[in-house]
Order: sequence, then structure tokens, then C-alpha cells
Amino acid sequence: MILVIAEQRDGALNRASWEAVAAAQHLAAGQPVAVAIAGGDVARAAGEIAAADVAEVITITASALAGYTADGWVAAHRALVDAVKPSFVLLTHTYQTRDFAPALASALDRALITDCTAIKAGASGPLFTRPMFQGKLAADVRPLGDAPCLVTMQIGAYRADAARRGASPAPLRALDVAIDAATIRQVPEAPFREARQAVDLSQAERIVAVGRGIKGPEHLPLAQALADALGAQVAASRPICDAGWLPMERQIGSSGQTVAPKLYVAVGISGAIQHVVGMKGARTIVAINKDAEAPIFEVADYGYVGDLFEFLPALTAELGSDAVKGG
Repeated sequence: MILVIAEQRDGALNRASWEAVAAAQHLAAGQPVAVAIAGGDVARAAGEIAAADVAEVITITASALAGYTADGWVAAHRALVDAVKPSFVLLTHTYQTRDFAPALASALDRALITDCTAIKAGASGPLFTRPMFQGKLAADVRPLGDAPCLVTMQIGAYRADAARRGASPAPLRALDVAIDAATIRQVPEAPFREARQAVDLSQAERIVAVGRGIKGPEHLPLAQALADALGAQVAASRPICDAGWLPMERQIGSSGQTVAPKLYVAVGISGAIQHVVGMKGARTIVAINKDAEAPIFEVADYGYVGDLFEFLPALTAELGSDAVKGG
């Protein structure tokens, strides 16, 4: 069995959990796939993920899991793994997973492979591809030791809409896990945010990202207007955030957020590898740059070579007129 550990917050399913299901279905090769989800009240999230083509959805609820803590999640999922005995455990490579997965692997005394971008068939079993040296190299890793190996999948490595849906909802099974609240050393708090209006770009379906080609903060309204017309979030490459033109929470790349939206519009972004590793999972990439040799065009599905200061207002106006026409 392949086990997926899904993620929810305040009862809402993290859409990256669908990506982990797609990866598990790819890995399964005939094995059943099960999904587990833990928390204080997971009924809504469990019902949503039950639409996947999986053998079952396992819910783990307890008062000690009402708020996320590393100790609580390790205790719950250690009991889960002991109960279902999977061959692999797949998780999304989110901040929450990065917090508890290493401790879970240690508690189970099992291998952990993190931030994987692909799964390949190998002569001795599956190989898991993960980036090294900020994405400059990729390594194919084979786990050693007893099953299960824990694997975290980079956001965007598999598309959420690639996860197969079932003809009918998967059955739900509640797993009774006793968790002693006295053993939890952390105090649950609200998730960390760098600013009041912080946005989780990993959940955005459309993103307009700007780079140094925007030249100055006074030109950011051009990108914001396009984002508004598209119903998108505004993001940036690292130099823009380092300069303080946009807050750090808006940064995409190896040292920022990893995203996989349906549409990613790169405005004035050259396409350095540190940025590309954070957005290459986008379904459709549109690049706007005056340099025809910019590396961003190598990963783009559509490209415009020209002056962004002329093109963006024209594109925004056209989108606005289409909206008025009902187009």
C-alpha cells in the first residue's frame, strides 16, 4: 500500500494534497493507495479528498490535534504507519511537513527523501528525483533500509488535476489513536505570517510575477492591473523582494515559495535557475521580456519579445474589454 498524508488547515484541504495523490497513483503500479488526514475536525477535508480514486481515506481526530504541533502529528502518524504498514509514505513538501516529517522518520527509524520532483522506475525499485545545489543538478535517489520510506513531493512536481478521481467516493475509516496531550511540548499558535496581508502563493491558480525588467517600484501598478484583470496574485523574483519593492512573502524561487498555478505570467524575469525551480510546475507559463535570448523562454509555453511597458497596458485593456463583452 502507498500511503498519502494529506494536509488541512482549519478544516480546509491544502490543494497540494491532490498533487501528492497524483504522485502516489503514479508510484503505485498496482498497489492500493490510501489517504490519511489528521486534525481536530477533518470531515470537510476528508470528504473532498475522498473523491480521489483511492482505496480509502483514513481520518485521525483527537482534541490534542485541534491545532497543529510537531509532537502531536508525529504521535498520530507514527501510530498510523504502524497500523497500516505501507510500503511508501508520500507527503507534500510544505512548511508543516518540513517541520514534523524528519521527526516522524526518526521515530520510525526509516529513510526520508525530501523535495522530490519526479518518480522513476529503477532496476531495484523506484527512484526519486530531487534537486541539488539550488536546482543546478538533479539526483536520482534510491531509499535503503526497511519499508516504509517517507517521501516529500515538491509542490508542482505533479499536477493536482492529474490525480484520478473515483467513480464513487472512497470509503472513510476513522483510526482510533490515543494521544497524551501531556507529551506535546509545543503550544499551538496561528501560522507564522510575515505581514498582515500575507498570501499563500502555493494556493493561487493564477500568478503575475515581476522581475528586474520592471525597472522600478513605480511600475508595479502595471503588473497589479494585469493581475486584477486576470484574477491573479502578484509575485516577484528575489531581486524585487530584496530591494523592498514587494514583501518577501511574494518571492518565488528556491529561497522563496514554490508554486504550481494554472497560469504563470513572468514579466521582465530573465529566468535564472533559482527562480525557475520555484515555478516550473505551472501548467501554462507566459513570458514577457525584451531579450529574446532570456532563459525564461526555454520553459515558457507562450512568449512575447518586446517592451513590457507597452505590452502590459495593451494586454490589460484587451482583457478588460473582453470582460465587458462577456468574453
